[in-house]
Amino acid sequence: MTIDNKQIAIIGGGPGGLTLARLLQLKGADVKVYERDTDRHARQQGATLDLHDESGLKALRHAGLIDEFKKHYRPGADKLIVTDKDLNTRYTDHDGRPEGGFGQEHFRPEIDRGPLRDILINSLAEGTIEWNSQYSSAQRINGRWRIQFKNGKTTYANIVIAADGANSALRHLVSDIKPIYSNVTVVEGNIYNAAVNAPVLNEMVKGGKIFALGGEKTIVLSAKGDGALSFYTGTREAEDWLTKIAIDFKDRNSVFTWFKTRFADWSPQWHELFATDDMYVVPRPMYHYPTDQHWEAQPDITLLGDAAHRMPPYAGEGVNMAMLDALELVEALINPEYSSVQQAIAAYEKQMLARAAEVTAITLEQTEAMHSPGALEHVLNLWNGAE
Repeated sequence: MTIDNKQIAIIGGGPGGLTLARLLQLKGADVKVYERDTDRHARQQGATLDLHDESGLKALRHAGLIDEFKKHYRPGADKLIVTDKDLNTRYTDHDGRPEGGFGQEHFRPEIDRGPLRDILINSLAEGTIEWNSQYSSAQRINGRWRIQFKNGKTTYANIVIAADGANSALRHLVSDIKPIYSNVTVVEGNIYNAAVNAPVLNEMVKGGKIFALGGEKTIVLSAKGDGALSFYTGTREAEDWLTKIAIDFKDRNSVFTWFKTRFADWSPQWHELFATDDMYVVPRPMYHYPTDQHWEAQPDITLLGDAAHRMPPYAGEGVNMAMLDALELVEALINPEYSSVQQAIAAYEKQMLARAAEVTAITLEQTEAMHSPGALEHVLNLWNGAE
């Protein structure tokens, strides 16, 4: 195998990087994951994730972790309610939709990001993850990578995998292609103890999700297993919007003032999103890479997940793409048809970029459609099978 006697450094301990580490260890590889968090509990993990049979779940099956996943996923959390801006239900999965099951193409079980991360961390050999290791720089020295971290540590590796997310610090070592703004900015929020702090919305979501659309804006609301609610507002904004607005995103009332103006044509029931200080809010402009991006494969470094193909969340493909990247990269690295790491990386990147191009195009279509005047009808047609 091309990975024999190679030290492999994965930069980034998200689902994609951890899946890669697990799959590589199953093949006997010498692998380390370098993660900026101080420990596994350092950050609040984001919204729920729906894993797809042909990608995320496929990677877990190959990783020998599907049984662990079944212990921790949240049955019913994939059920959806579509509403208009006044919270009138226009579609629901809760009345009569047959339950799906593992192995069915359209079954997309939900799991909170934290438990998924724990499953992957627990599957790794002790000491695989180097915590508090935020990447600083890397350079090739005598055929190996010398990697430096902001904590002062230095390590060496024969192969580097950049799995460090949408704002990857390593991507420039592989490609100088810049991301493109999608014209939509998300404001992400998380409401703790939602039964107390947002009781009306918490009851309405019924343990699943709400997609609300109207006025070229969206709100996606998701229940979490820890009793929290996560939400994403989606609005069309200029690319420099965040530099020009007077919003303090650390101040709930400041964000609420913006929300009441930007969503003035929406029902006041949505104001419950900002009824408590027991929450956090963060803005996220949505970028993507061009569908025709490509680069020349290098002999010892490649990209995985959002570092390779960031895109908006409106098709639910991000984590699934990253986990499938991990599987396909390992399959290329152990394929006896390739006599060098560079050949394996080239084969992986060709397949990954073609797949990413297709999914990015679909995602951009959905992003545009969901923030257009006919968004509600579009989504209703999707769920009713008319599109």
